[in-house]
Amino acid sequence: MAASHWLVKSEPDAYAFADLQRDGRTVWDGVRNNAAALHLKAMKVGDPVLYYHSQEGKAVVGVAEVVREAFPDASDPAGRFVAVELKPVRPLRREVTLADMKANPALAGMAMLRQSRLSVSPVSPEEWAEIQRMAGE
Repeated sequence: MAASHWLVKSEPDAYAFADLQRDGRTVWDGVRNNAAALHLKAMKVGDPVLYYHSQEGKAVVGVAEVVREAFPDASDPAGRFVAVELKPVRPLRREVTLADMKANPALAGMAMLRQSRLSVSPVSPEEWAEIQRMAGE
């Protein structure tokens, strides 16, 4: 079965891609939006993930990979939400900014652009390829 592709957002002052590279892996927790939580539950080991810096920078800056599928989020006292574990794969050769993504007609249907408040969203294989192209990969 082919891997699904994903995008996760993090504020760089909270947890930047450089932090993930330094740590080697991290628990992706604290997601409290039901739609985003469903995306976490759908992630499988080996799925590639675009790492997006939100608030400051507003750009896709790296690629990560799912290394542990959904498990109970220890930061959720109610026990309703899940977390996954991610590891870094590589920084992008060139960051892909939000402005560039919005200006690209090939990305017009991208979930992240249509539902900008979601911290975890799916990325189609075509969108993934286009972002890789824009990044000079």
